[in-house]
This record gives sequence, structure tokens and C-alpha cells, in this order.
Amino acid sequence: MARRPTNRRPLVAFVASIGALILLLALPGIAQFMTDWYWFTAVGYDSVFVTRLWVQIVLGLLVGTVAFAFLYVNLRIAQRGVSPAVLHVAGGQAQLDVTKVLRRLSLPIAAGLGLLMGLGAAGSWLTVLRFLNRTSFDEVDPVFGKDIGYYVFTMPVISIALGLAVAAIVMALLGTTGLYVLRRDIVAQRRRVIIEHSAEMHLGILAALLFVATAANLYFLRIPSLVYSTSGPLFGASYADLAIRAPLFQVLGVIAIIGAVVVLVGARQRSFVRNTAVAIGTYVVVAIAGLTIAAALQKFAVLPNELNKETPQLEYHVSATRRAWGLDKVEVRNLSGDATLTLEDIRNNSGTIRNVRLWDRAPLLQTFRQLQEIRTYYDFAAIDDDRYWIDGEYRQVLLSPRELNTTSLPTRTFINERLTFTHGMGLTLSPVNQVTPEGLPELFIKDLPPTSSISVKVTRPQVYFGELSSDYVFVNTKNPEFDYPAGDTNAVTVYQGTGGVQASSLFRRVLLSIRFRSTNVLMTDEITRESRVLYHRRIAERASKALPFLTWDRDPYIVVTEDGRMKWILDAYTASARYPFSAPTTGGVNYMRNSVKVIIDAYDGDVRAYITDPDDPIIRTYAKIFPDIFSDFDEMPADMRAHVRYPSDLFGLQTALYTTYHMDKPDIFYAREDQWQIPPSSDNTQDAFLRHIVMKLPGETQEEYITMTPFTPRQKDNLAAWMVARSDGDRYGQLLVYRFPRQSLVFGPAQVVNRINQDTDISQQISLWDQRGSEVIRGNLIVIPIETSLLFVQALYLRAEGGRIPELKRVIVAYQNQVIMEETLGAGLARLFGGSGFDERPAITAVTAVAATDAAGESVAITSEDRVADVARRMSEH
Repeated sequence: MARRPTNRRPLVAFVASIGALILLLALPGIAQFMTDWYWFTAVGYDSVFVTRLWVQIVLGLLVGTVAFAFLYVNLRIAQRGVSPAVLHVAGGQAQLDVTKVLRRLSLPIAAGLGLLMGLGAAGSWLTVLRFLNRTSFDEVDPVFGKDIGYYVFTMPVISIALGLAVAAIVMALLGTTGLYVLRRDIVAQRRRVIIEHSAEMHLGILAALLFVATAANLYFLRIPSLVYSTSGPLFGASYADLAIRAPLFQVLGVIAIIGAVVVLVGARQRSFVRNTAVAIGTYVVVAIAGLTIAAALQKFAVLPNELNKETPQLEYHVSATRRAWGLDKVEVRNLSGDATLTLEDIRNNSGTIRNVRLWDRAPLLQTFRQLQEIRTYYDFAAIDDDRYWIDGEYRQVLLSPRELNTTSLPTRTFINERLTFTHGMGLTLSPVNQVTPEGLPELFIKDLPPTSSISVKVTRPQVYFGELSSDYVFVNTKNPEFDYPAGDTNAVTVYQGTGGVQASSLFRRVLLSIRFRSTNVLMTDEITRESRVLYHRRIAERASKALPFLTWDRDPYIVVTEDGRMKWILDAYTASARYPFSAPTTGGVNYMRNSVKVIIDAYDGDVRAYITDPDDPIIRTYAKIFPDIFSDFDEMPADMRAHVRYPSDLFGLQTALYTTYHMDKPDIFYAREDQWQIPPSSDNTQDAFLRHIVMKLPGETQEEYITMTPFTPRQKDNLAAWMVARSDGDRYGQLLVYRFPRQSLVFGPAQVVNRINQDTDISQQISLWDQRGSEVIRGNLIVIPIETSLLFVQALYLRAEGGRIPELKRVIVAYQNQVIMEETLGAGLARLFGGSGFDERPAITAVTAVAATDAAGESVAITSEDRVADVARRMSEH
């Protein structure tokens, strides 16, 4: 009889539907992958993308295959031999063919678990690469004598490998035990467990492997990890750790190895359960006894004699912390603290006086936003500090780029947001100390398009990449790009850069449409083959995507180059939480170096990374992994290198640590005899005293750009020292501390603020202004070292009630026991150092020029500083 042909169409249709559904679900991932590949290639960091991808694939396949093979072999071994053909379920009414079901499930279960382990291992791609390309620190820990690189690069890989091994063994042990129970090779009878001999041997081997893995964990991880212990008074191995816990872990490792042998012997002699219980019990009892002894030793022997017992460990901790955070290279200089400033000192430090920062970031940002945003869709994200040679003078300035904020567009359509309004425009730049007659900042660069009254010019003002640029945009489309408002019309522009990804084909547009979840990308006629799409435009996101293995400073800043382009500088760090004995900060990091400076062009989005600390082993390791993406610091363009500065976040961490770790003697450190603190400001924040200043350091011959923080003794207000990070030229990265004698009184910020508040004339004037209708804003107190003494300066701003434009109205100058409030800094200095009978007229700027004539009748300009000097000279002659 002929067989009827089978109709396969429903099956084919079902398979096709499943395939289409899988493809549909996979499309977003495919689009993300492909557009990421396009982006990395366009930026020039395709080696990061390819290296990461291949290592993840190889690592995932390797671990997944090994895990699959291990689990599958164990599951199949557990199914060998004769077993009951059926399993009776629900009172015997239903039967299940155990052998057939288990054999069918072994392969998918092993494959699924292997896939999960492979995916988990793929996420450790960077850890494996760091191990394979590891660099020696050329330093060893003081306890175990291992190179620091072992802790930073090797131990993480051992931890991952042992973790995967233990996970695989445990899964195999649980899976095979379950199979043996189903097969009835393991049967519980009353108080006895009966195990078939072959099953007993199999389980014994797996249990022995678990004991061996435990021993390996103790020797390779637990014992070395004592250098991170917190059981003692400080971070690092304590006396009890070295005296009890380290030997205990060695003994436990031996017990674990012996336990593996005992378990195997027990499995061979049909006493697997008993021997396993004995091995585990012995291990647990010894561990509990040893840890109890360690705790008792700590409490009854160490704590009563802690300094004596922990002195070597204190030395290890202090020394390691100073090395890990770069504090061992701090140069300490002593100041007398009792020198008296003279007019000649002020004149010799005229560069410092001309750069006293009277404008704080917060009030200046408000003023910039009110005066220079000009349109609702522009915004100033933050104020940046920097220094420039302006018309032959070394000047400190505050500047901020005018970025586009698409959320403020009056009409938010696809054309407006993605094709028309694509970029910000220019920046505003102001000196730190100059004020107009109305109390507003003097603007050197301003307006749209940006105009400059100084030697610094902006020739490429468009800001396509910035701190606010979070949305994707298309350029070189049929739709003209808005450039800036120009009277009754708007100026337009065409993008002439090389940034972004080309939208040169229908396939790419489909992928971009899926990625951005916008059908407009695919359907619009405005996008052509010459169009480019710019995404990952926020500079912090752009840098971290290109260099995902670095951590970043919170304060990127923009620079105007010699040819008028605008570029961002970002500080990047290499960091680790695995430096032995070093004190960790928030997040556990206990080693940090500012090893990389990244420059991003605000127009092209071009990303360039420069190694600034070639001695850092971690960045040297990354340079081996990615040899094509880093350049030497010497290769940085000179006009950009002139603007690099010591990073604020790192300096903040170093100063916070130095308050304690300047004490390098164990007894002094233990007693905290000379503990310092960073004085809190009026708003109880410490960042207010982390300031960038152009000044001439004591003993130096010229002004330079520094970052400075003062220190006061703990719970005291007088000044103990101040710390400086240098940024200019070959002195970049040098840390200096200027210490005052401990036996003399030097007024600190809090004491100066109290003296200002107690001055009746000043307090009355502030109370008078701070009435209904106006608000007085007190600027941050500025500490200005002059020679071996200190000046304190505080600006006062006045803002109308409901207004948003603070105006600088007064400057308070304090020196020793004198507190002066004047309209300008120059006037205040004149009262302090130019004689009590001198009456200076209100000036426009902190160093104000006034008209005068010389003896020949020629017109000359006399600054307030010159007038102070002239008064002093005439008083001296008189």
C-alpha cells in the first residue's frame, strides 16, 4: 500500500515564523553592534573594539567549552550502568522513562550552563588582558615579598579562575547527586545512606576536587589577601593576622589537601559519607579554633600594647599609602610665618596681585547665563579656570563655552533637533579680577559670533561636542544648519569637519534608524550619501567609550588653541583597589595615577590620548594591550601642553590623605599628634579651598599656575601649612608643602572670617545692603601667599531680590590684624600698605589704569599699583 505524502508546509511555516521572530528580536542588538563598530572606526579606536570583541569571543568559547565538557562528561558518567527503566509517579498511576529523559536533558543542561559560564567569563576580558600583558611595579610588599604587580594583575585572574572552577565542580556535584538519587544509586534508609560503589567513587572525586580548590584558594588568595585586612587598627595585615591567621590558613590548606585524600580513600573503601564528614568537621573545627585564638590575641595581647605590637605594620601602612598616592614625592619647605609684608613685597609680586581671583564660579556662571546666553536654547554648563598669555601678560581667566541645549528649543521636531540646531556657538572669557563700573565682569571674548578684544581669538566657534551635547545630529544634509542669530535673520553653516559616521548607504540608515528608534532617519529626504551622523557627543561619554579602562576627572575644561580652535582637555586616571597596605578612599581605590590626558576637538570630536606618567605600571600595561592609541606627552601640541593642569579630583584626594599621612613616624602617626584638616568654608564644603591661582611661590622668580589647598590643625583654626600642585612646563606634577612653625600663630581662614564678621563697619554695611530688595553674596575666602606671609581676600556681590545678575561691589582684604573693605583690591592694598592718609579714588578694575601726564606733558597710564608705590615713595621722601 503506497504511503501518503506528508504535508510539510505547516512545519516550514512554523520554523520560518520562529526564525523571523528571532531575527526581529536580534535586530536592535545587531544595529547596536554595527553602529558601534562604525563609531570606533570613525574615531580611530577600532583596535579597542576589535581587541575587546576577540578576547571576549575566545575567552567565552574557551571557558564555555571546558565547562560544557566537564559538566556533560560528569552527567553522562552518572547515567552509566543499569538503572530502573521507569519511575512511578503519583501513586503508581503514571510512569516516566528516567533513562531516556535524563539522556535527552544532559546535553542541553550542560550546554546551557556552559553558555552561562562562558558569558560570565567573557566579561573579564580586561582582567585577562591585564594579566597577559602585566608590568612589574619593581616594588615588593613587606610581608610576603611579592611584587605589587602580583596583587594588581595576577590575583584577580586567579580569583576568577578559582571561582569558575568551584562553580563548575559544585554544579557537577549537585547535578550528579540528583541523578544518582533519581536512579536510586543513592538511597536513604533509616539512619543510613546507601550509595552504589561507582557513584560513591564519582562523588568522591568531585568532593576531592572541591577540597583541592579550597586549598588553592587559601594559598593563592586568602593568605596574600591579608595585606587588605581590616582586623587591625589600620588597613593591611595586623599583628594578629601575621601571627595567627597566616599560619592558620597554611594549616587549613594542608588539612584541605589531606581532606581530599581522605575523601578519595573513603570512596574507595565504601566510607565516603563518613570520611567526608570527618574531613569537613576537622576543617571547620580548626578554622573556628584558629579564628577564636586570633580574636583573643587581638583583644587581650595586642590592644593593651597596640603601638608596640603594631609598629612594623604601621610603618608598612604609612609607607605604602604615601607611595600609592604619590605622597612620598611631596617636597616640604618651611616658612617662618612671622615676616611682615612691605610695599616692596607687593610690587615684587605684582603678577600674583594682578591675578587675584575676585570672581567665584557660581556668581560668574549666573552672570554669564544672564548676559551671554542670548537665546533660550544656549546654555553655559560650567565655568572653567585656565591661564593664557594675553597681550604679553600671563593672566588667569574664567571661561565657558556656549553650548546648545535642545531641551530649550521652542519647537522640538525631528528637523529642528537633529538637522537644524546641531551645535553651540563660541564661548565667553573673562579675567578673574576685572570689573566694570556696574560691578559686572569684564568680558574679553563675548557675543555671537564671538568677538575678542585681546590677542586670544576664536576662529572655529562651533561646538558640536561638549558637556551638554547628548543627542545625535545629522550634518551635511539638504537642510541648512543654524549657526547663530544675526539681526532679523539667522546665519547658517555647512559642517566642514571629518567627525561622525557617514550615512552613505541605505543599509547604514536602516541600522541608524533602529539604533535611534526613529523612522524619520530612514524616511526623510534631507539625509544624503554625503551626510554624517554625530553621536556620543557628550565628551565624558565619548572619552569613556573610547577608553573604557580608565576613570575620569569630574572637571573637563575647554582651551582656545593658537589657531583659534576650541578643544577639551580631560584628565584620566589609572586606579586599583589592590595595592598592599595602602589606605583606600571611597569606592575602595587605594592606588591612583593621573597617567593620561585626553584632548577632544569641539568641532571634529577627534580623540587623542597622551601618556603623562610613563612610570605608572598600569598605563604601561594598557599601552602593551592597545599600542596604537596612546602618544607620548612630548607629542602633545605645544599650545595645548601650555594649558594642562594638575587634576582637581586627584589633588583633592591627595590633600585629604596628606592631612594624616604627612606624619611618617609610627608613634606620631598612631597618636595623631600632628593631625591636620582642610578648613571647611562658610557653606561647610571643603572644595572651596581647592583653588587654581596664578602666583609666584616663595623663593621662586616668576609667576606660575598652581592648585592650592590650606591646612589647619585638627579642630583648630590657625593655619598649619598649605599644599601646592604645580602645572607649568617641566614642573608639572610637582607637589610642595609650605609649613609654618607649630609654636607660632598664623591666622587661618575661619579666624579671618570671624575677624571680618566682628568688624563693625563691614558688618553694618553688609546688614544695610542685605535688606529687603537686595541680597549680599559673600564670595569664597581666598588665601594668597605673598613671600612668606599670607593675604586673605573676599569679594562681596550684591544681587537684587528676584534678580539673577550678581554684581561685585566690594573687596575685603585681611592681613595680620587688619581688615579692610574697599571698592577694589587696589584700593584695599593702598590702605594696607600705602599709608593711612592716602585717599584712592574708586577704580574700575582690580588693577585700574587712570589718566595722567608726565613732566613733558605727554599722556601716560598709571595703575592703582603704581599709585600705591608713588604714595609710598612720597611718604618715604617726606
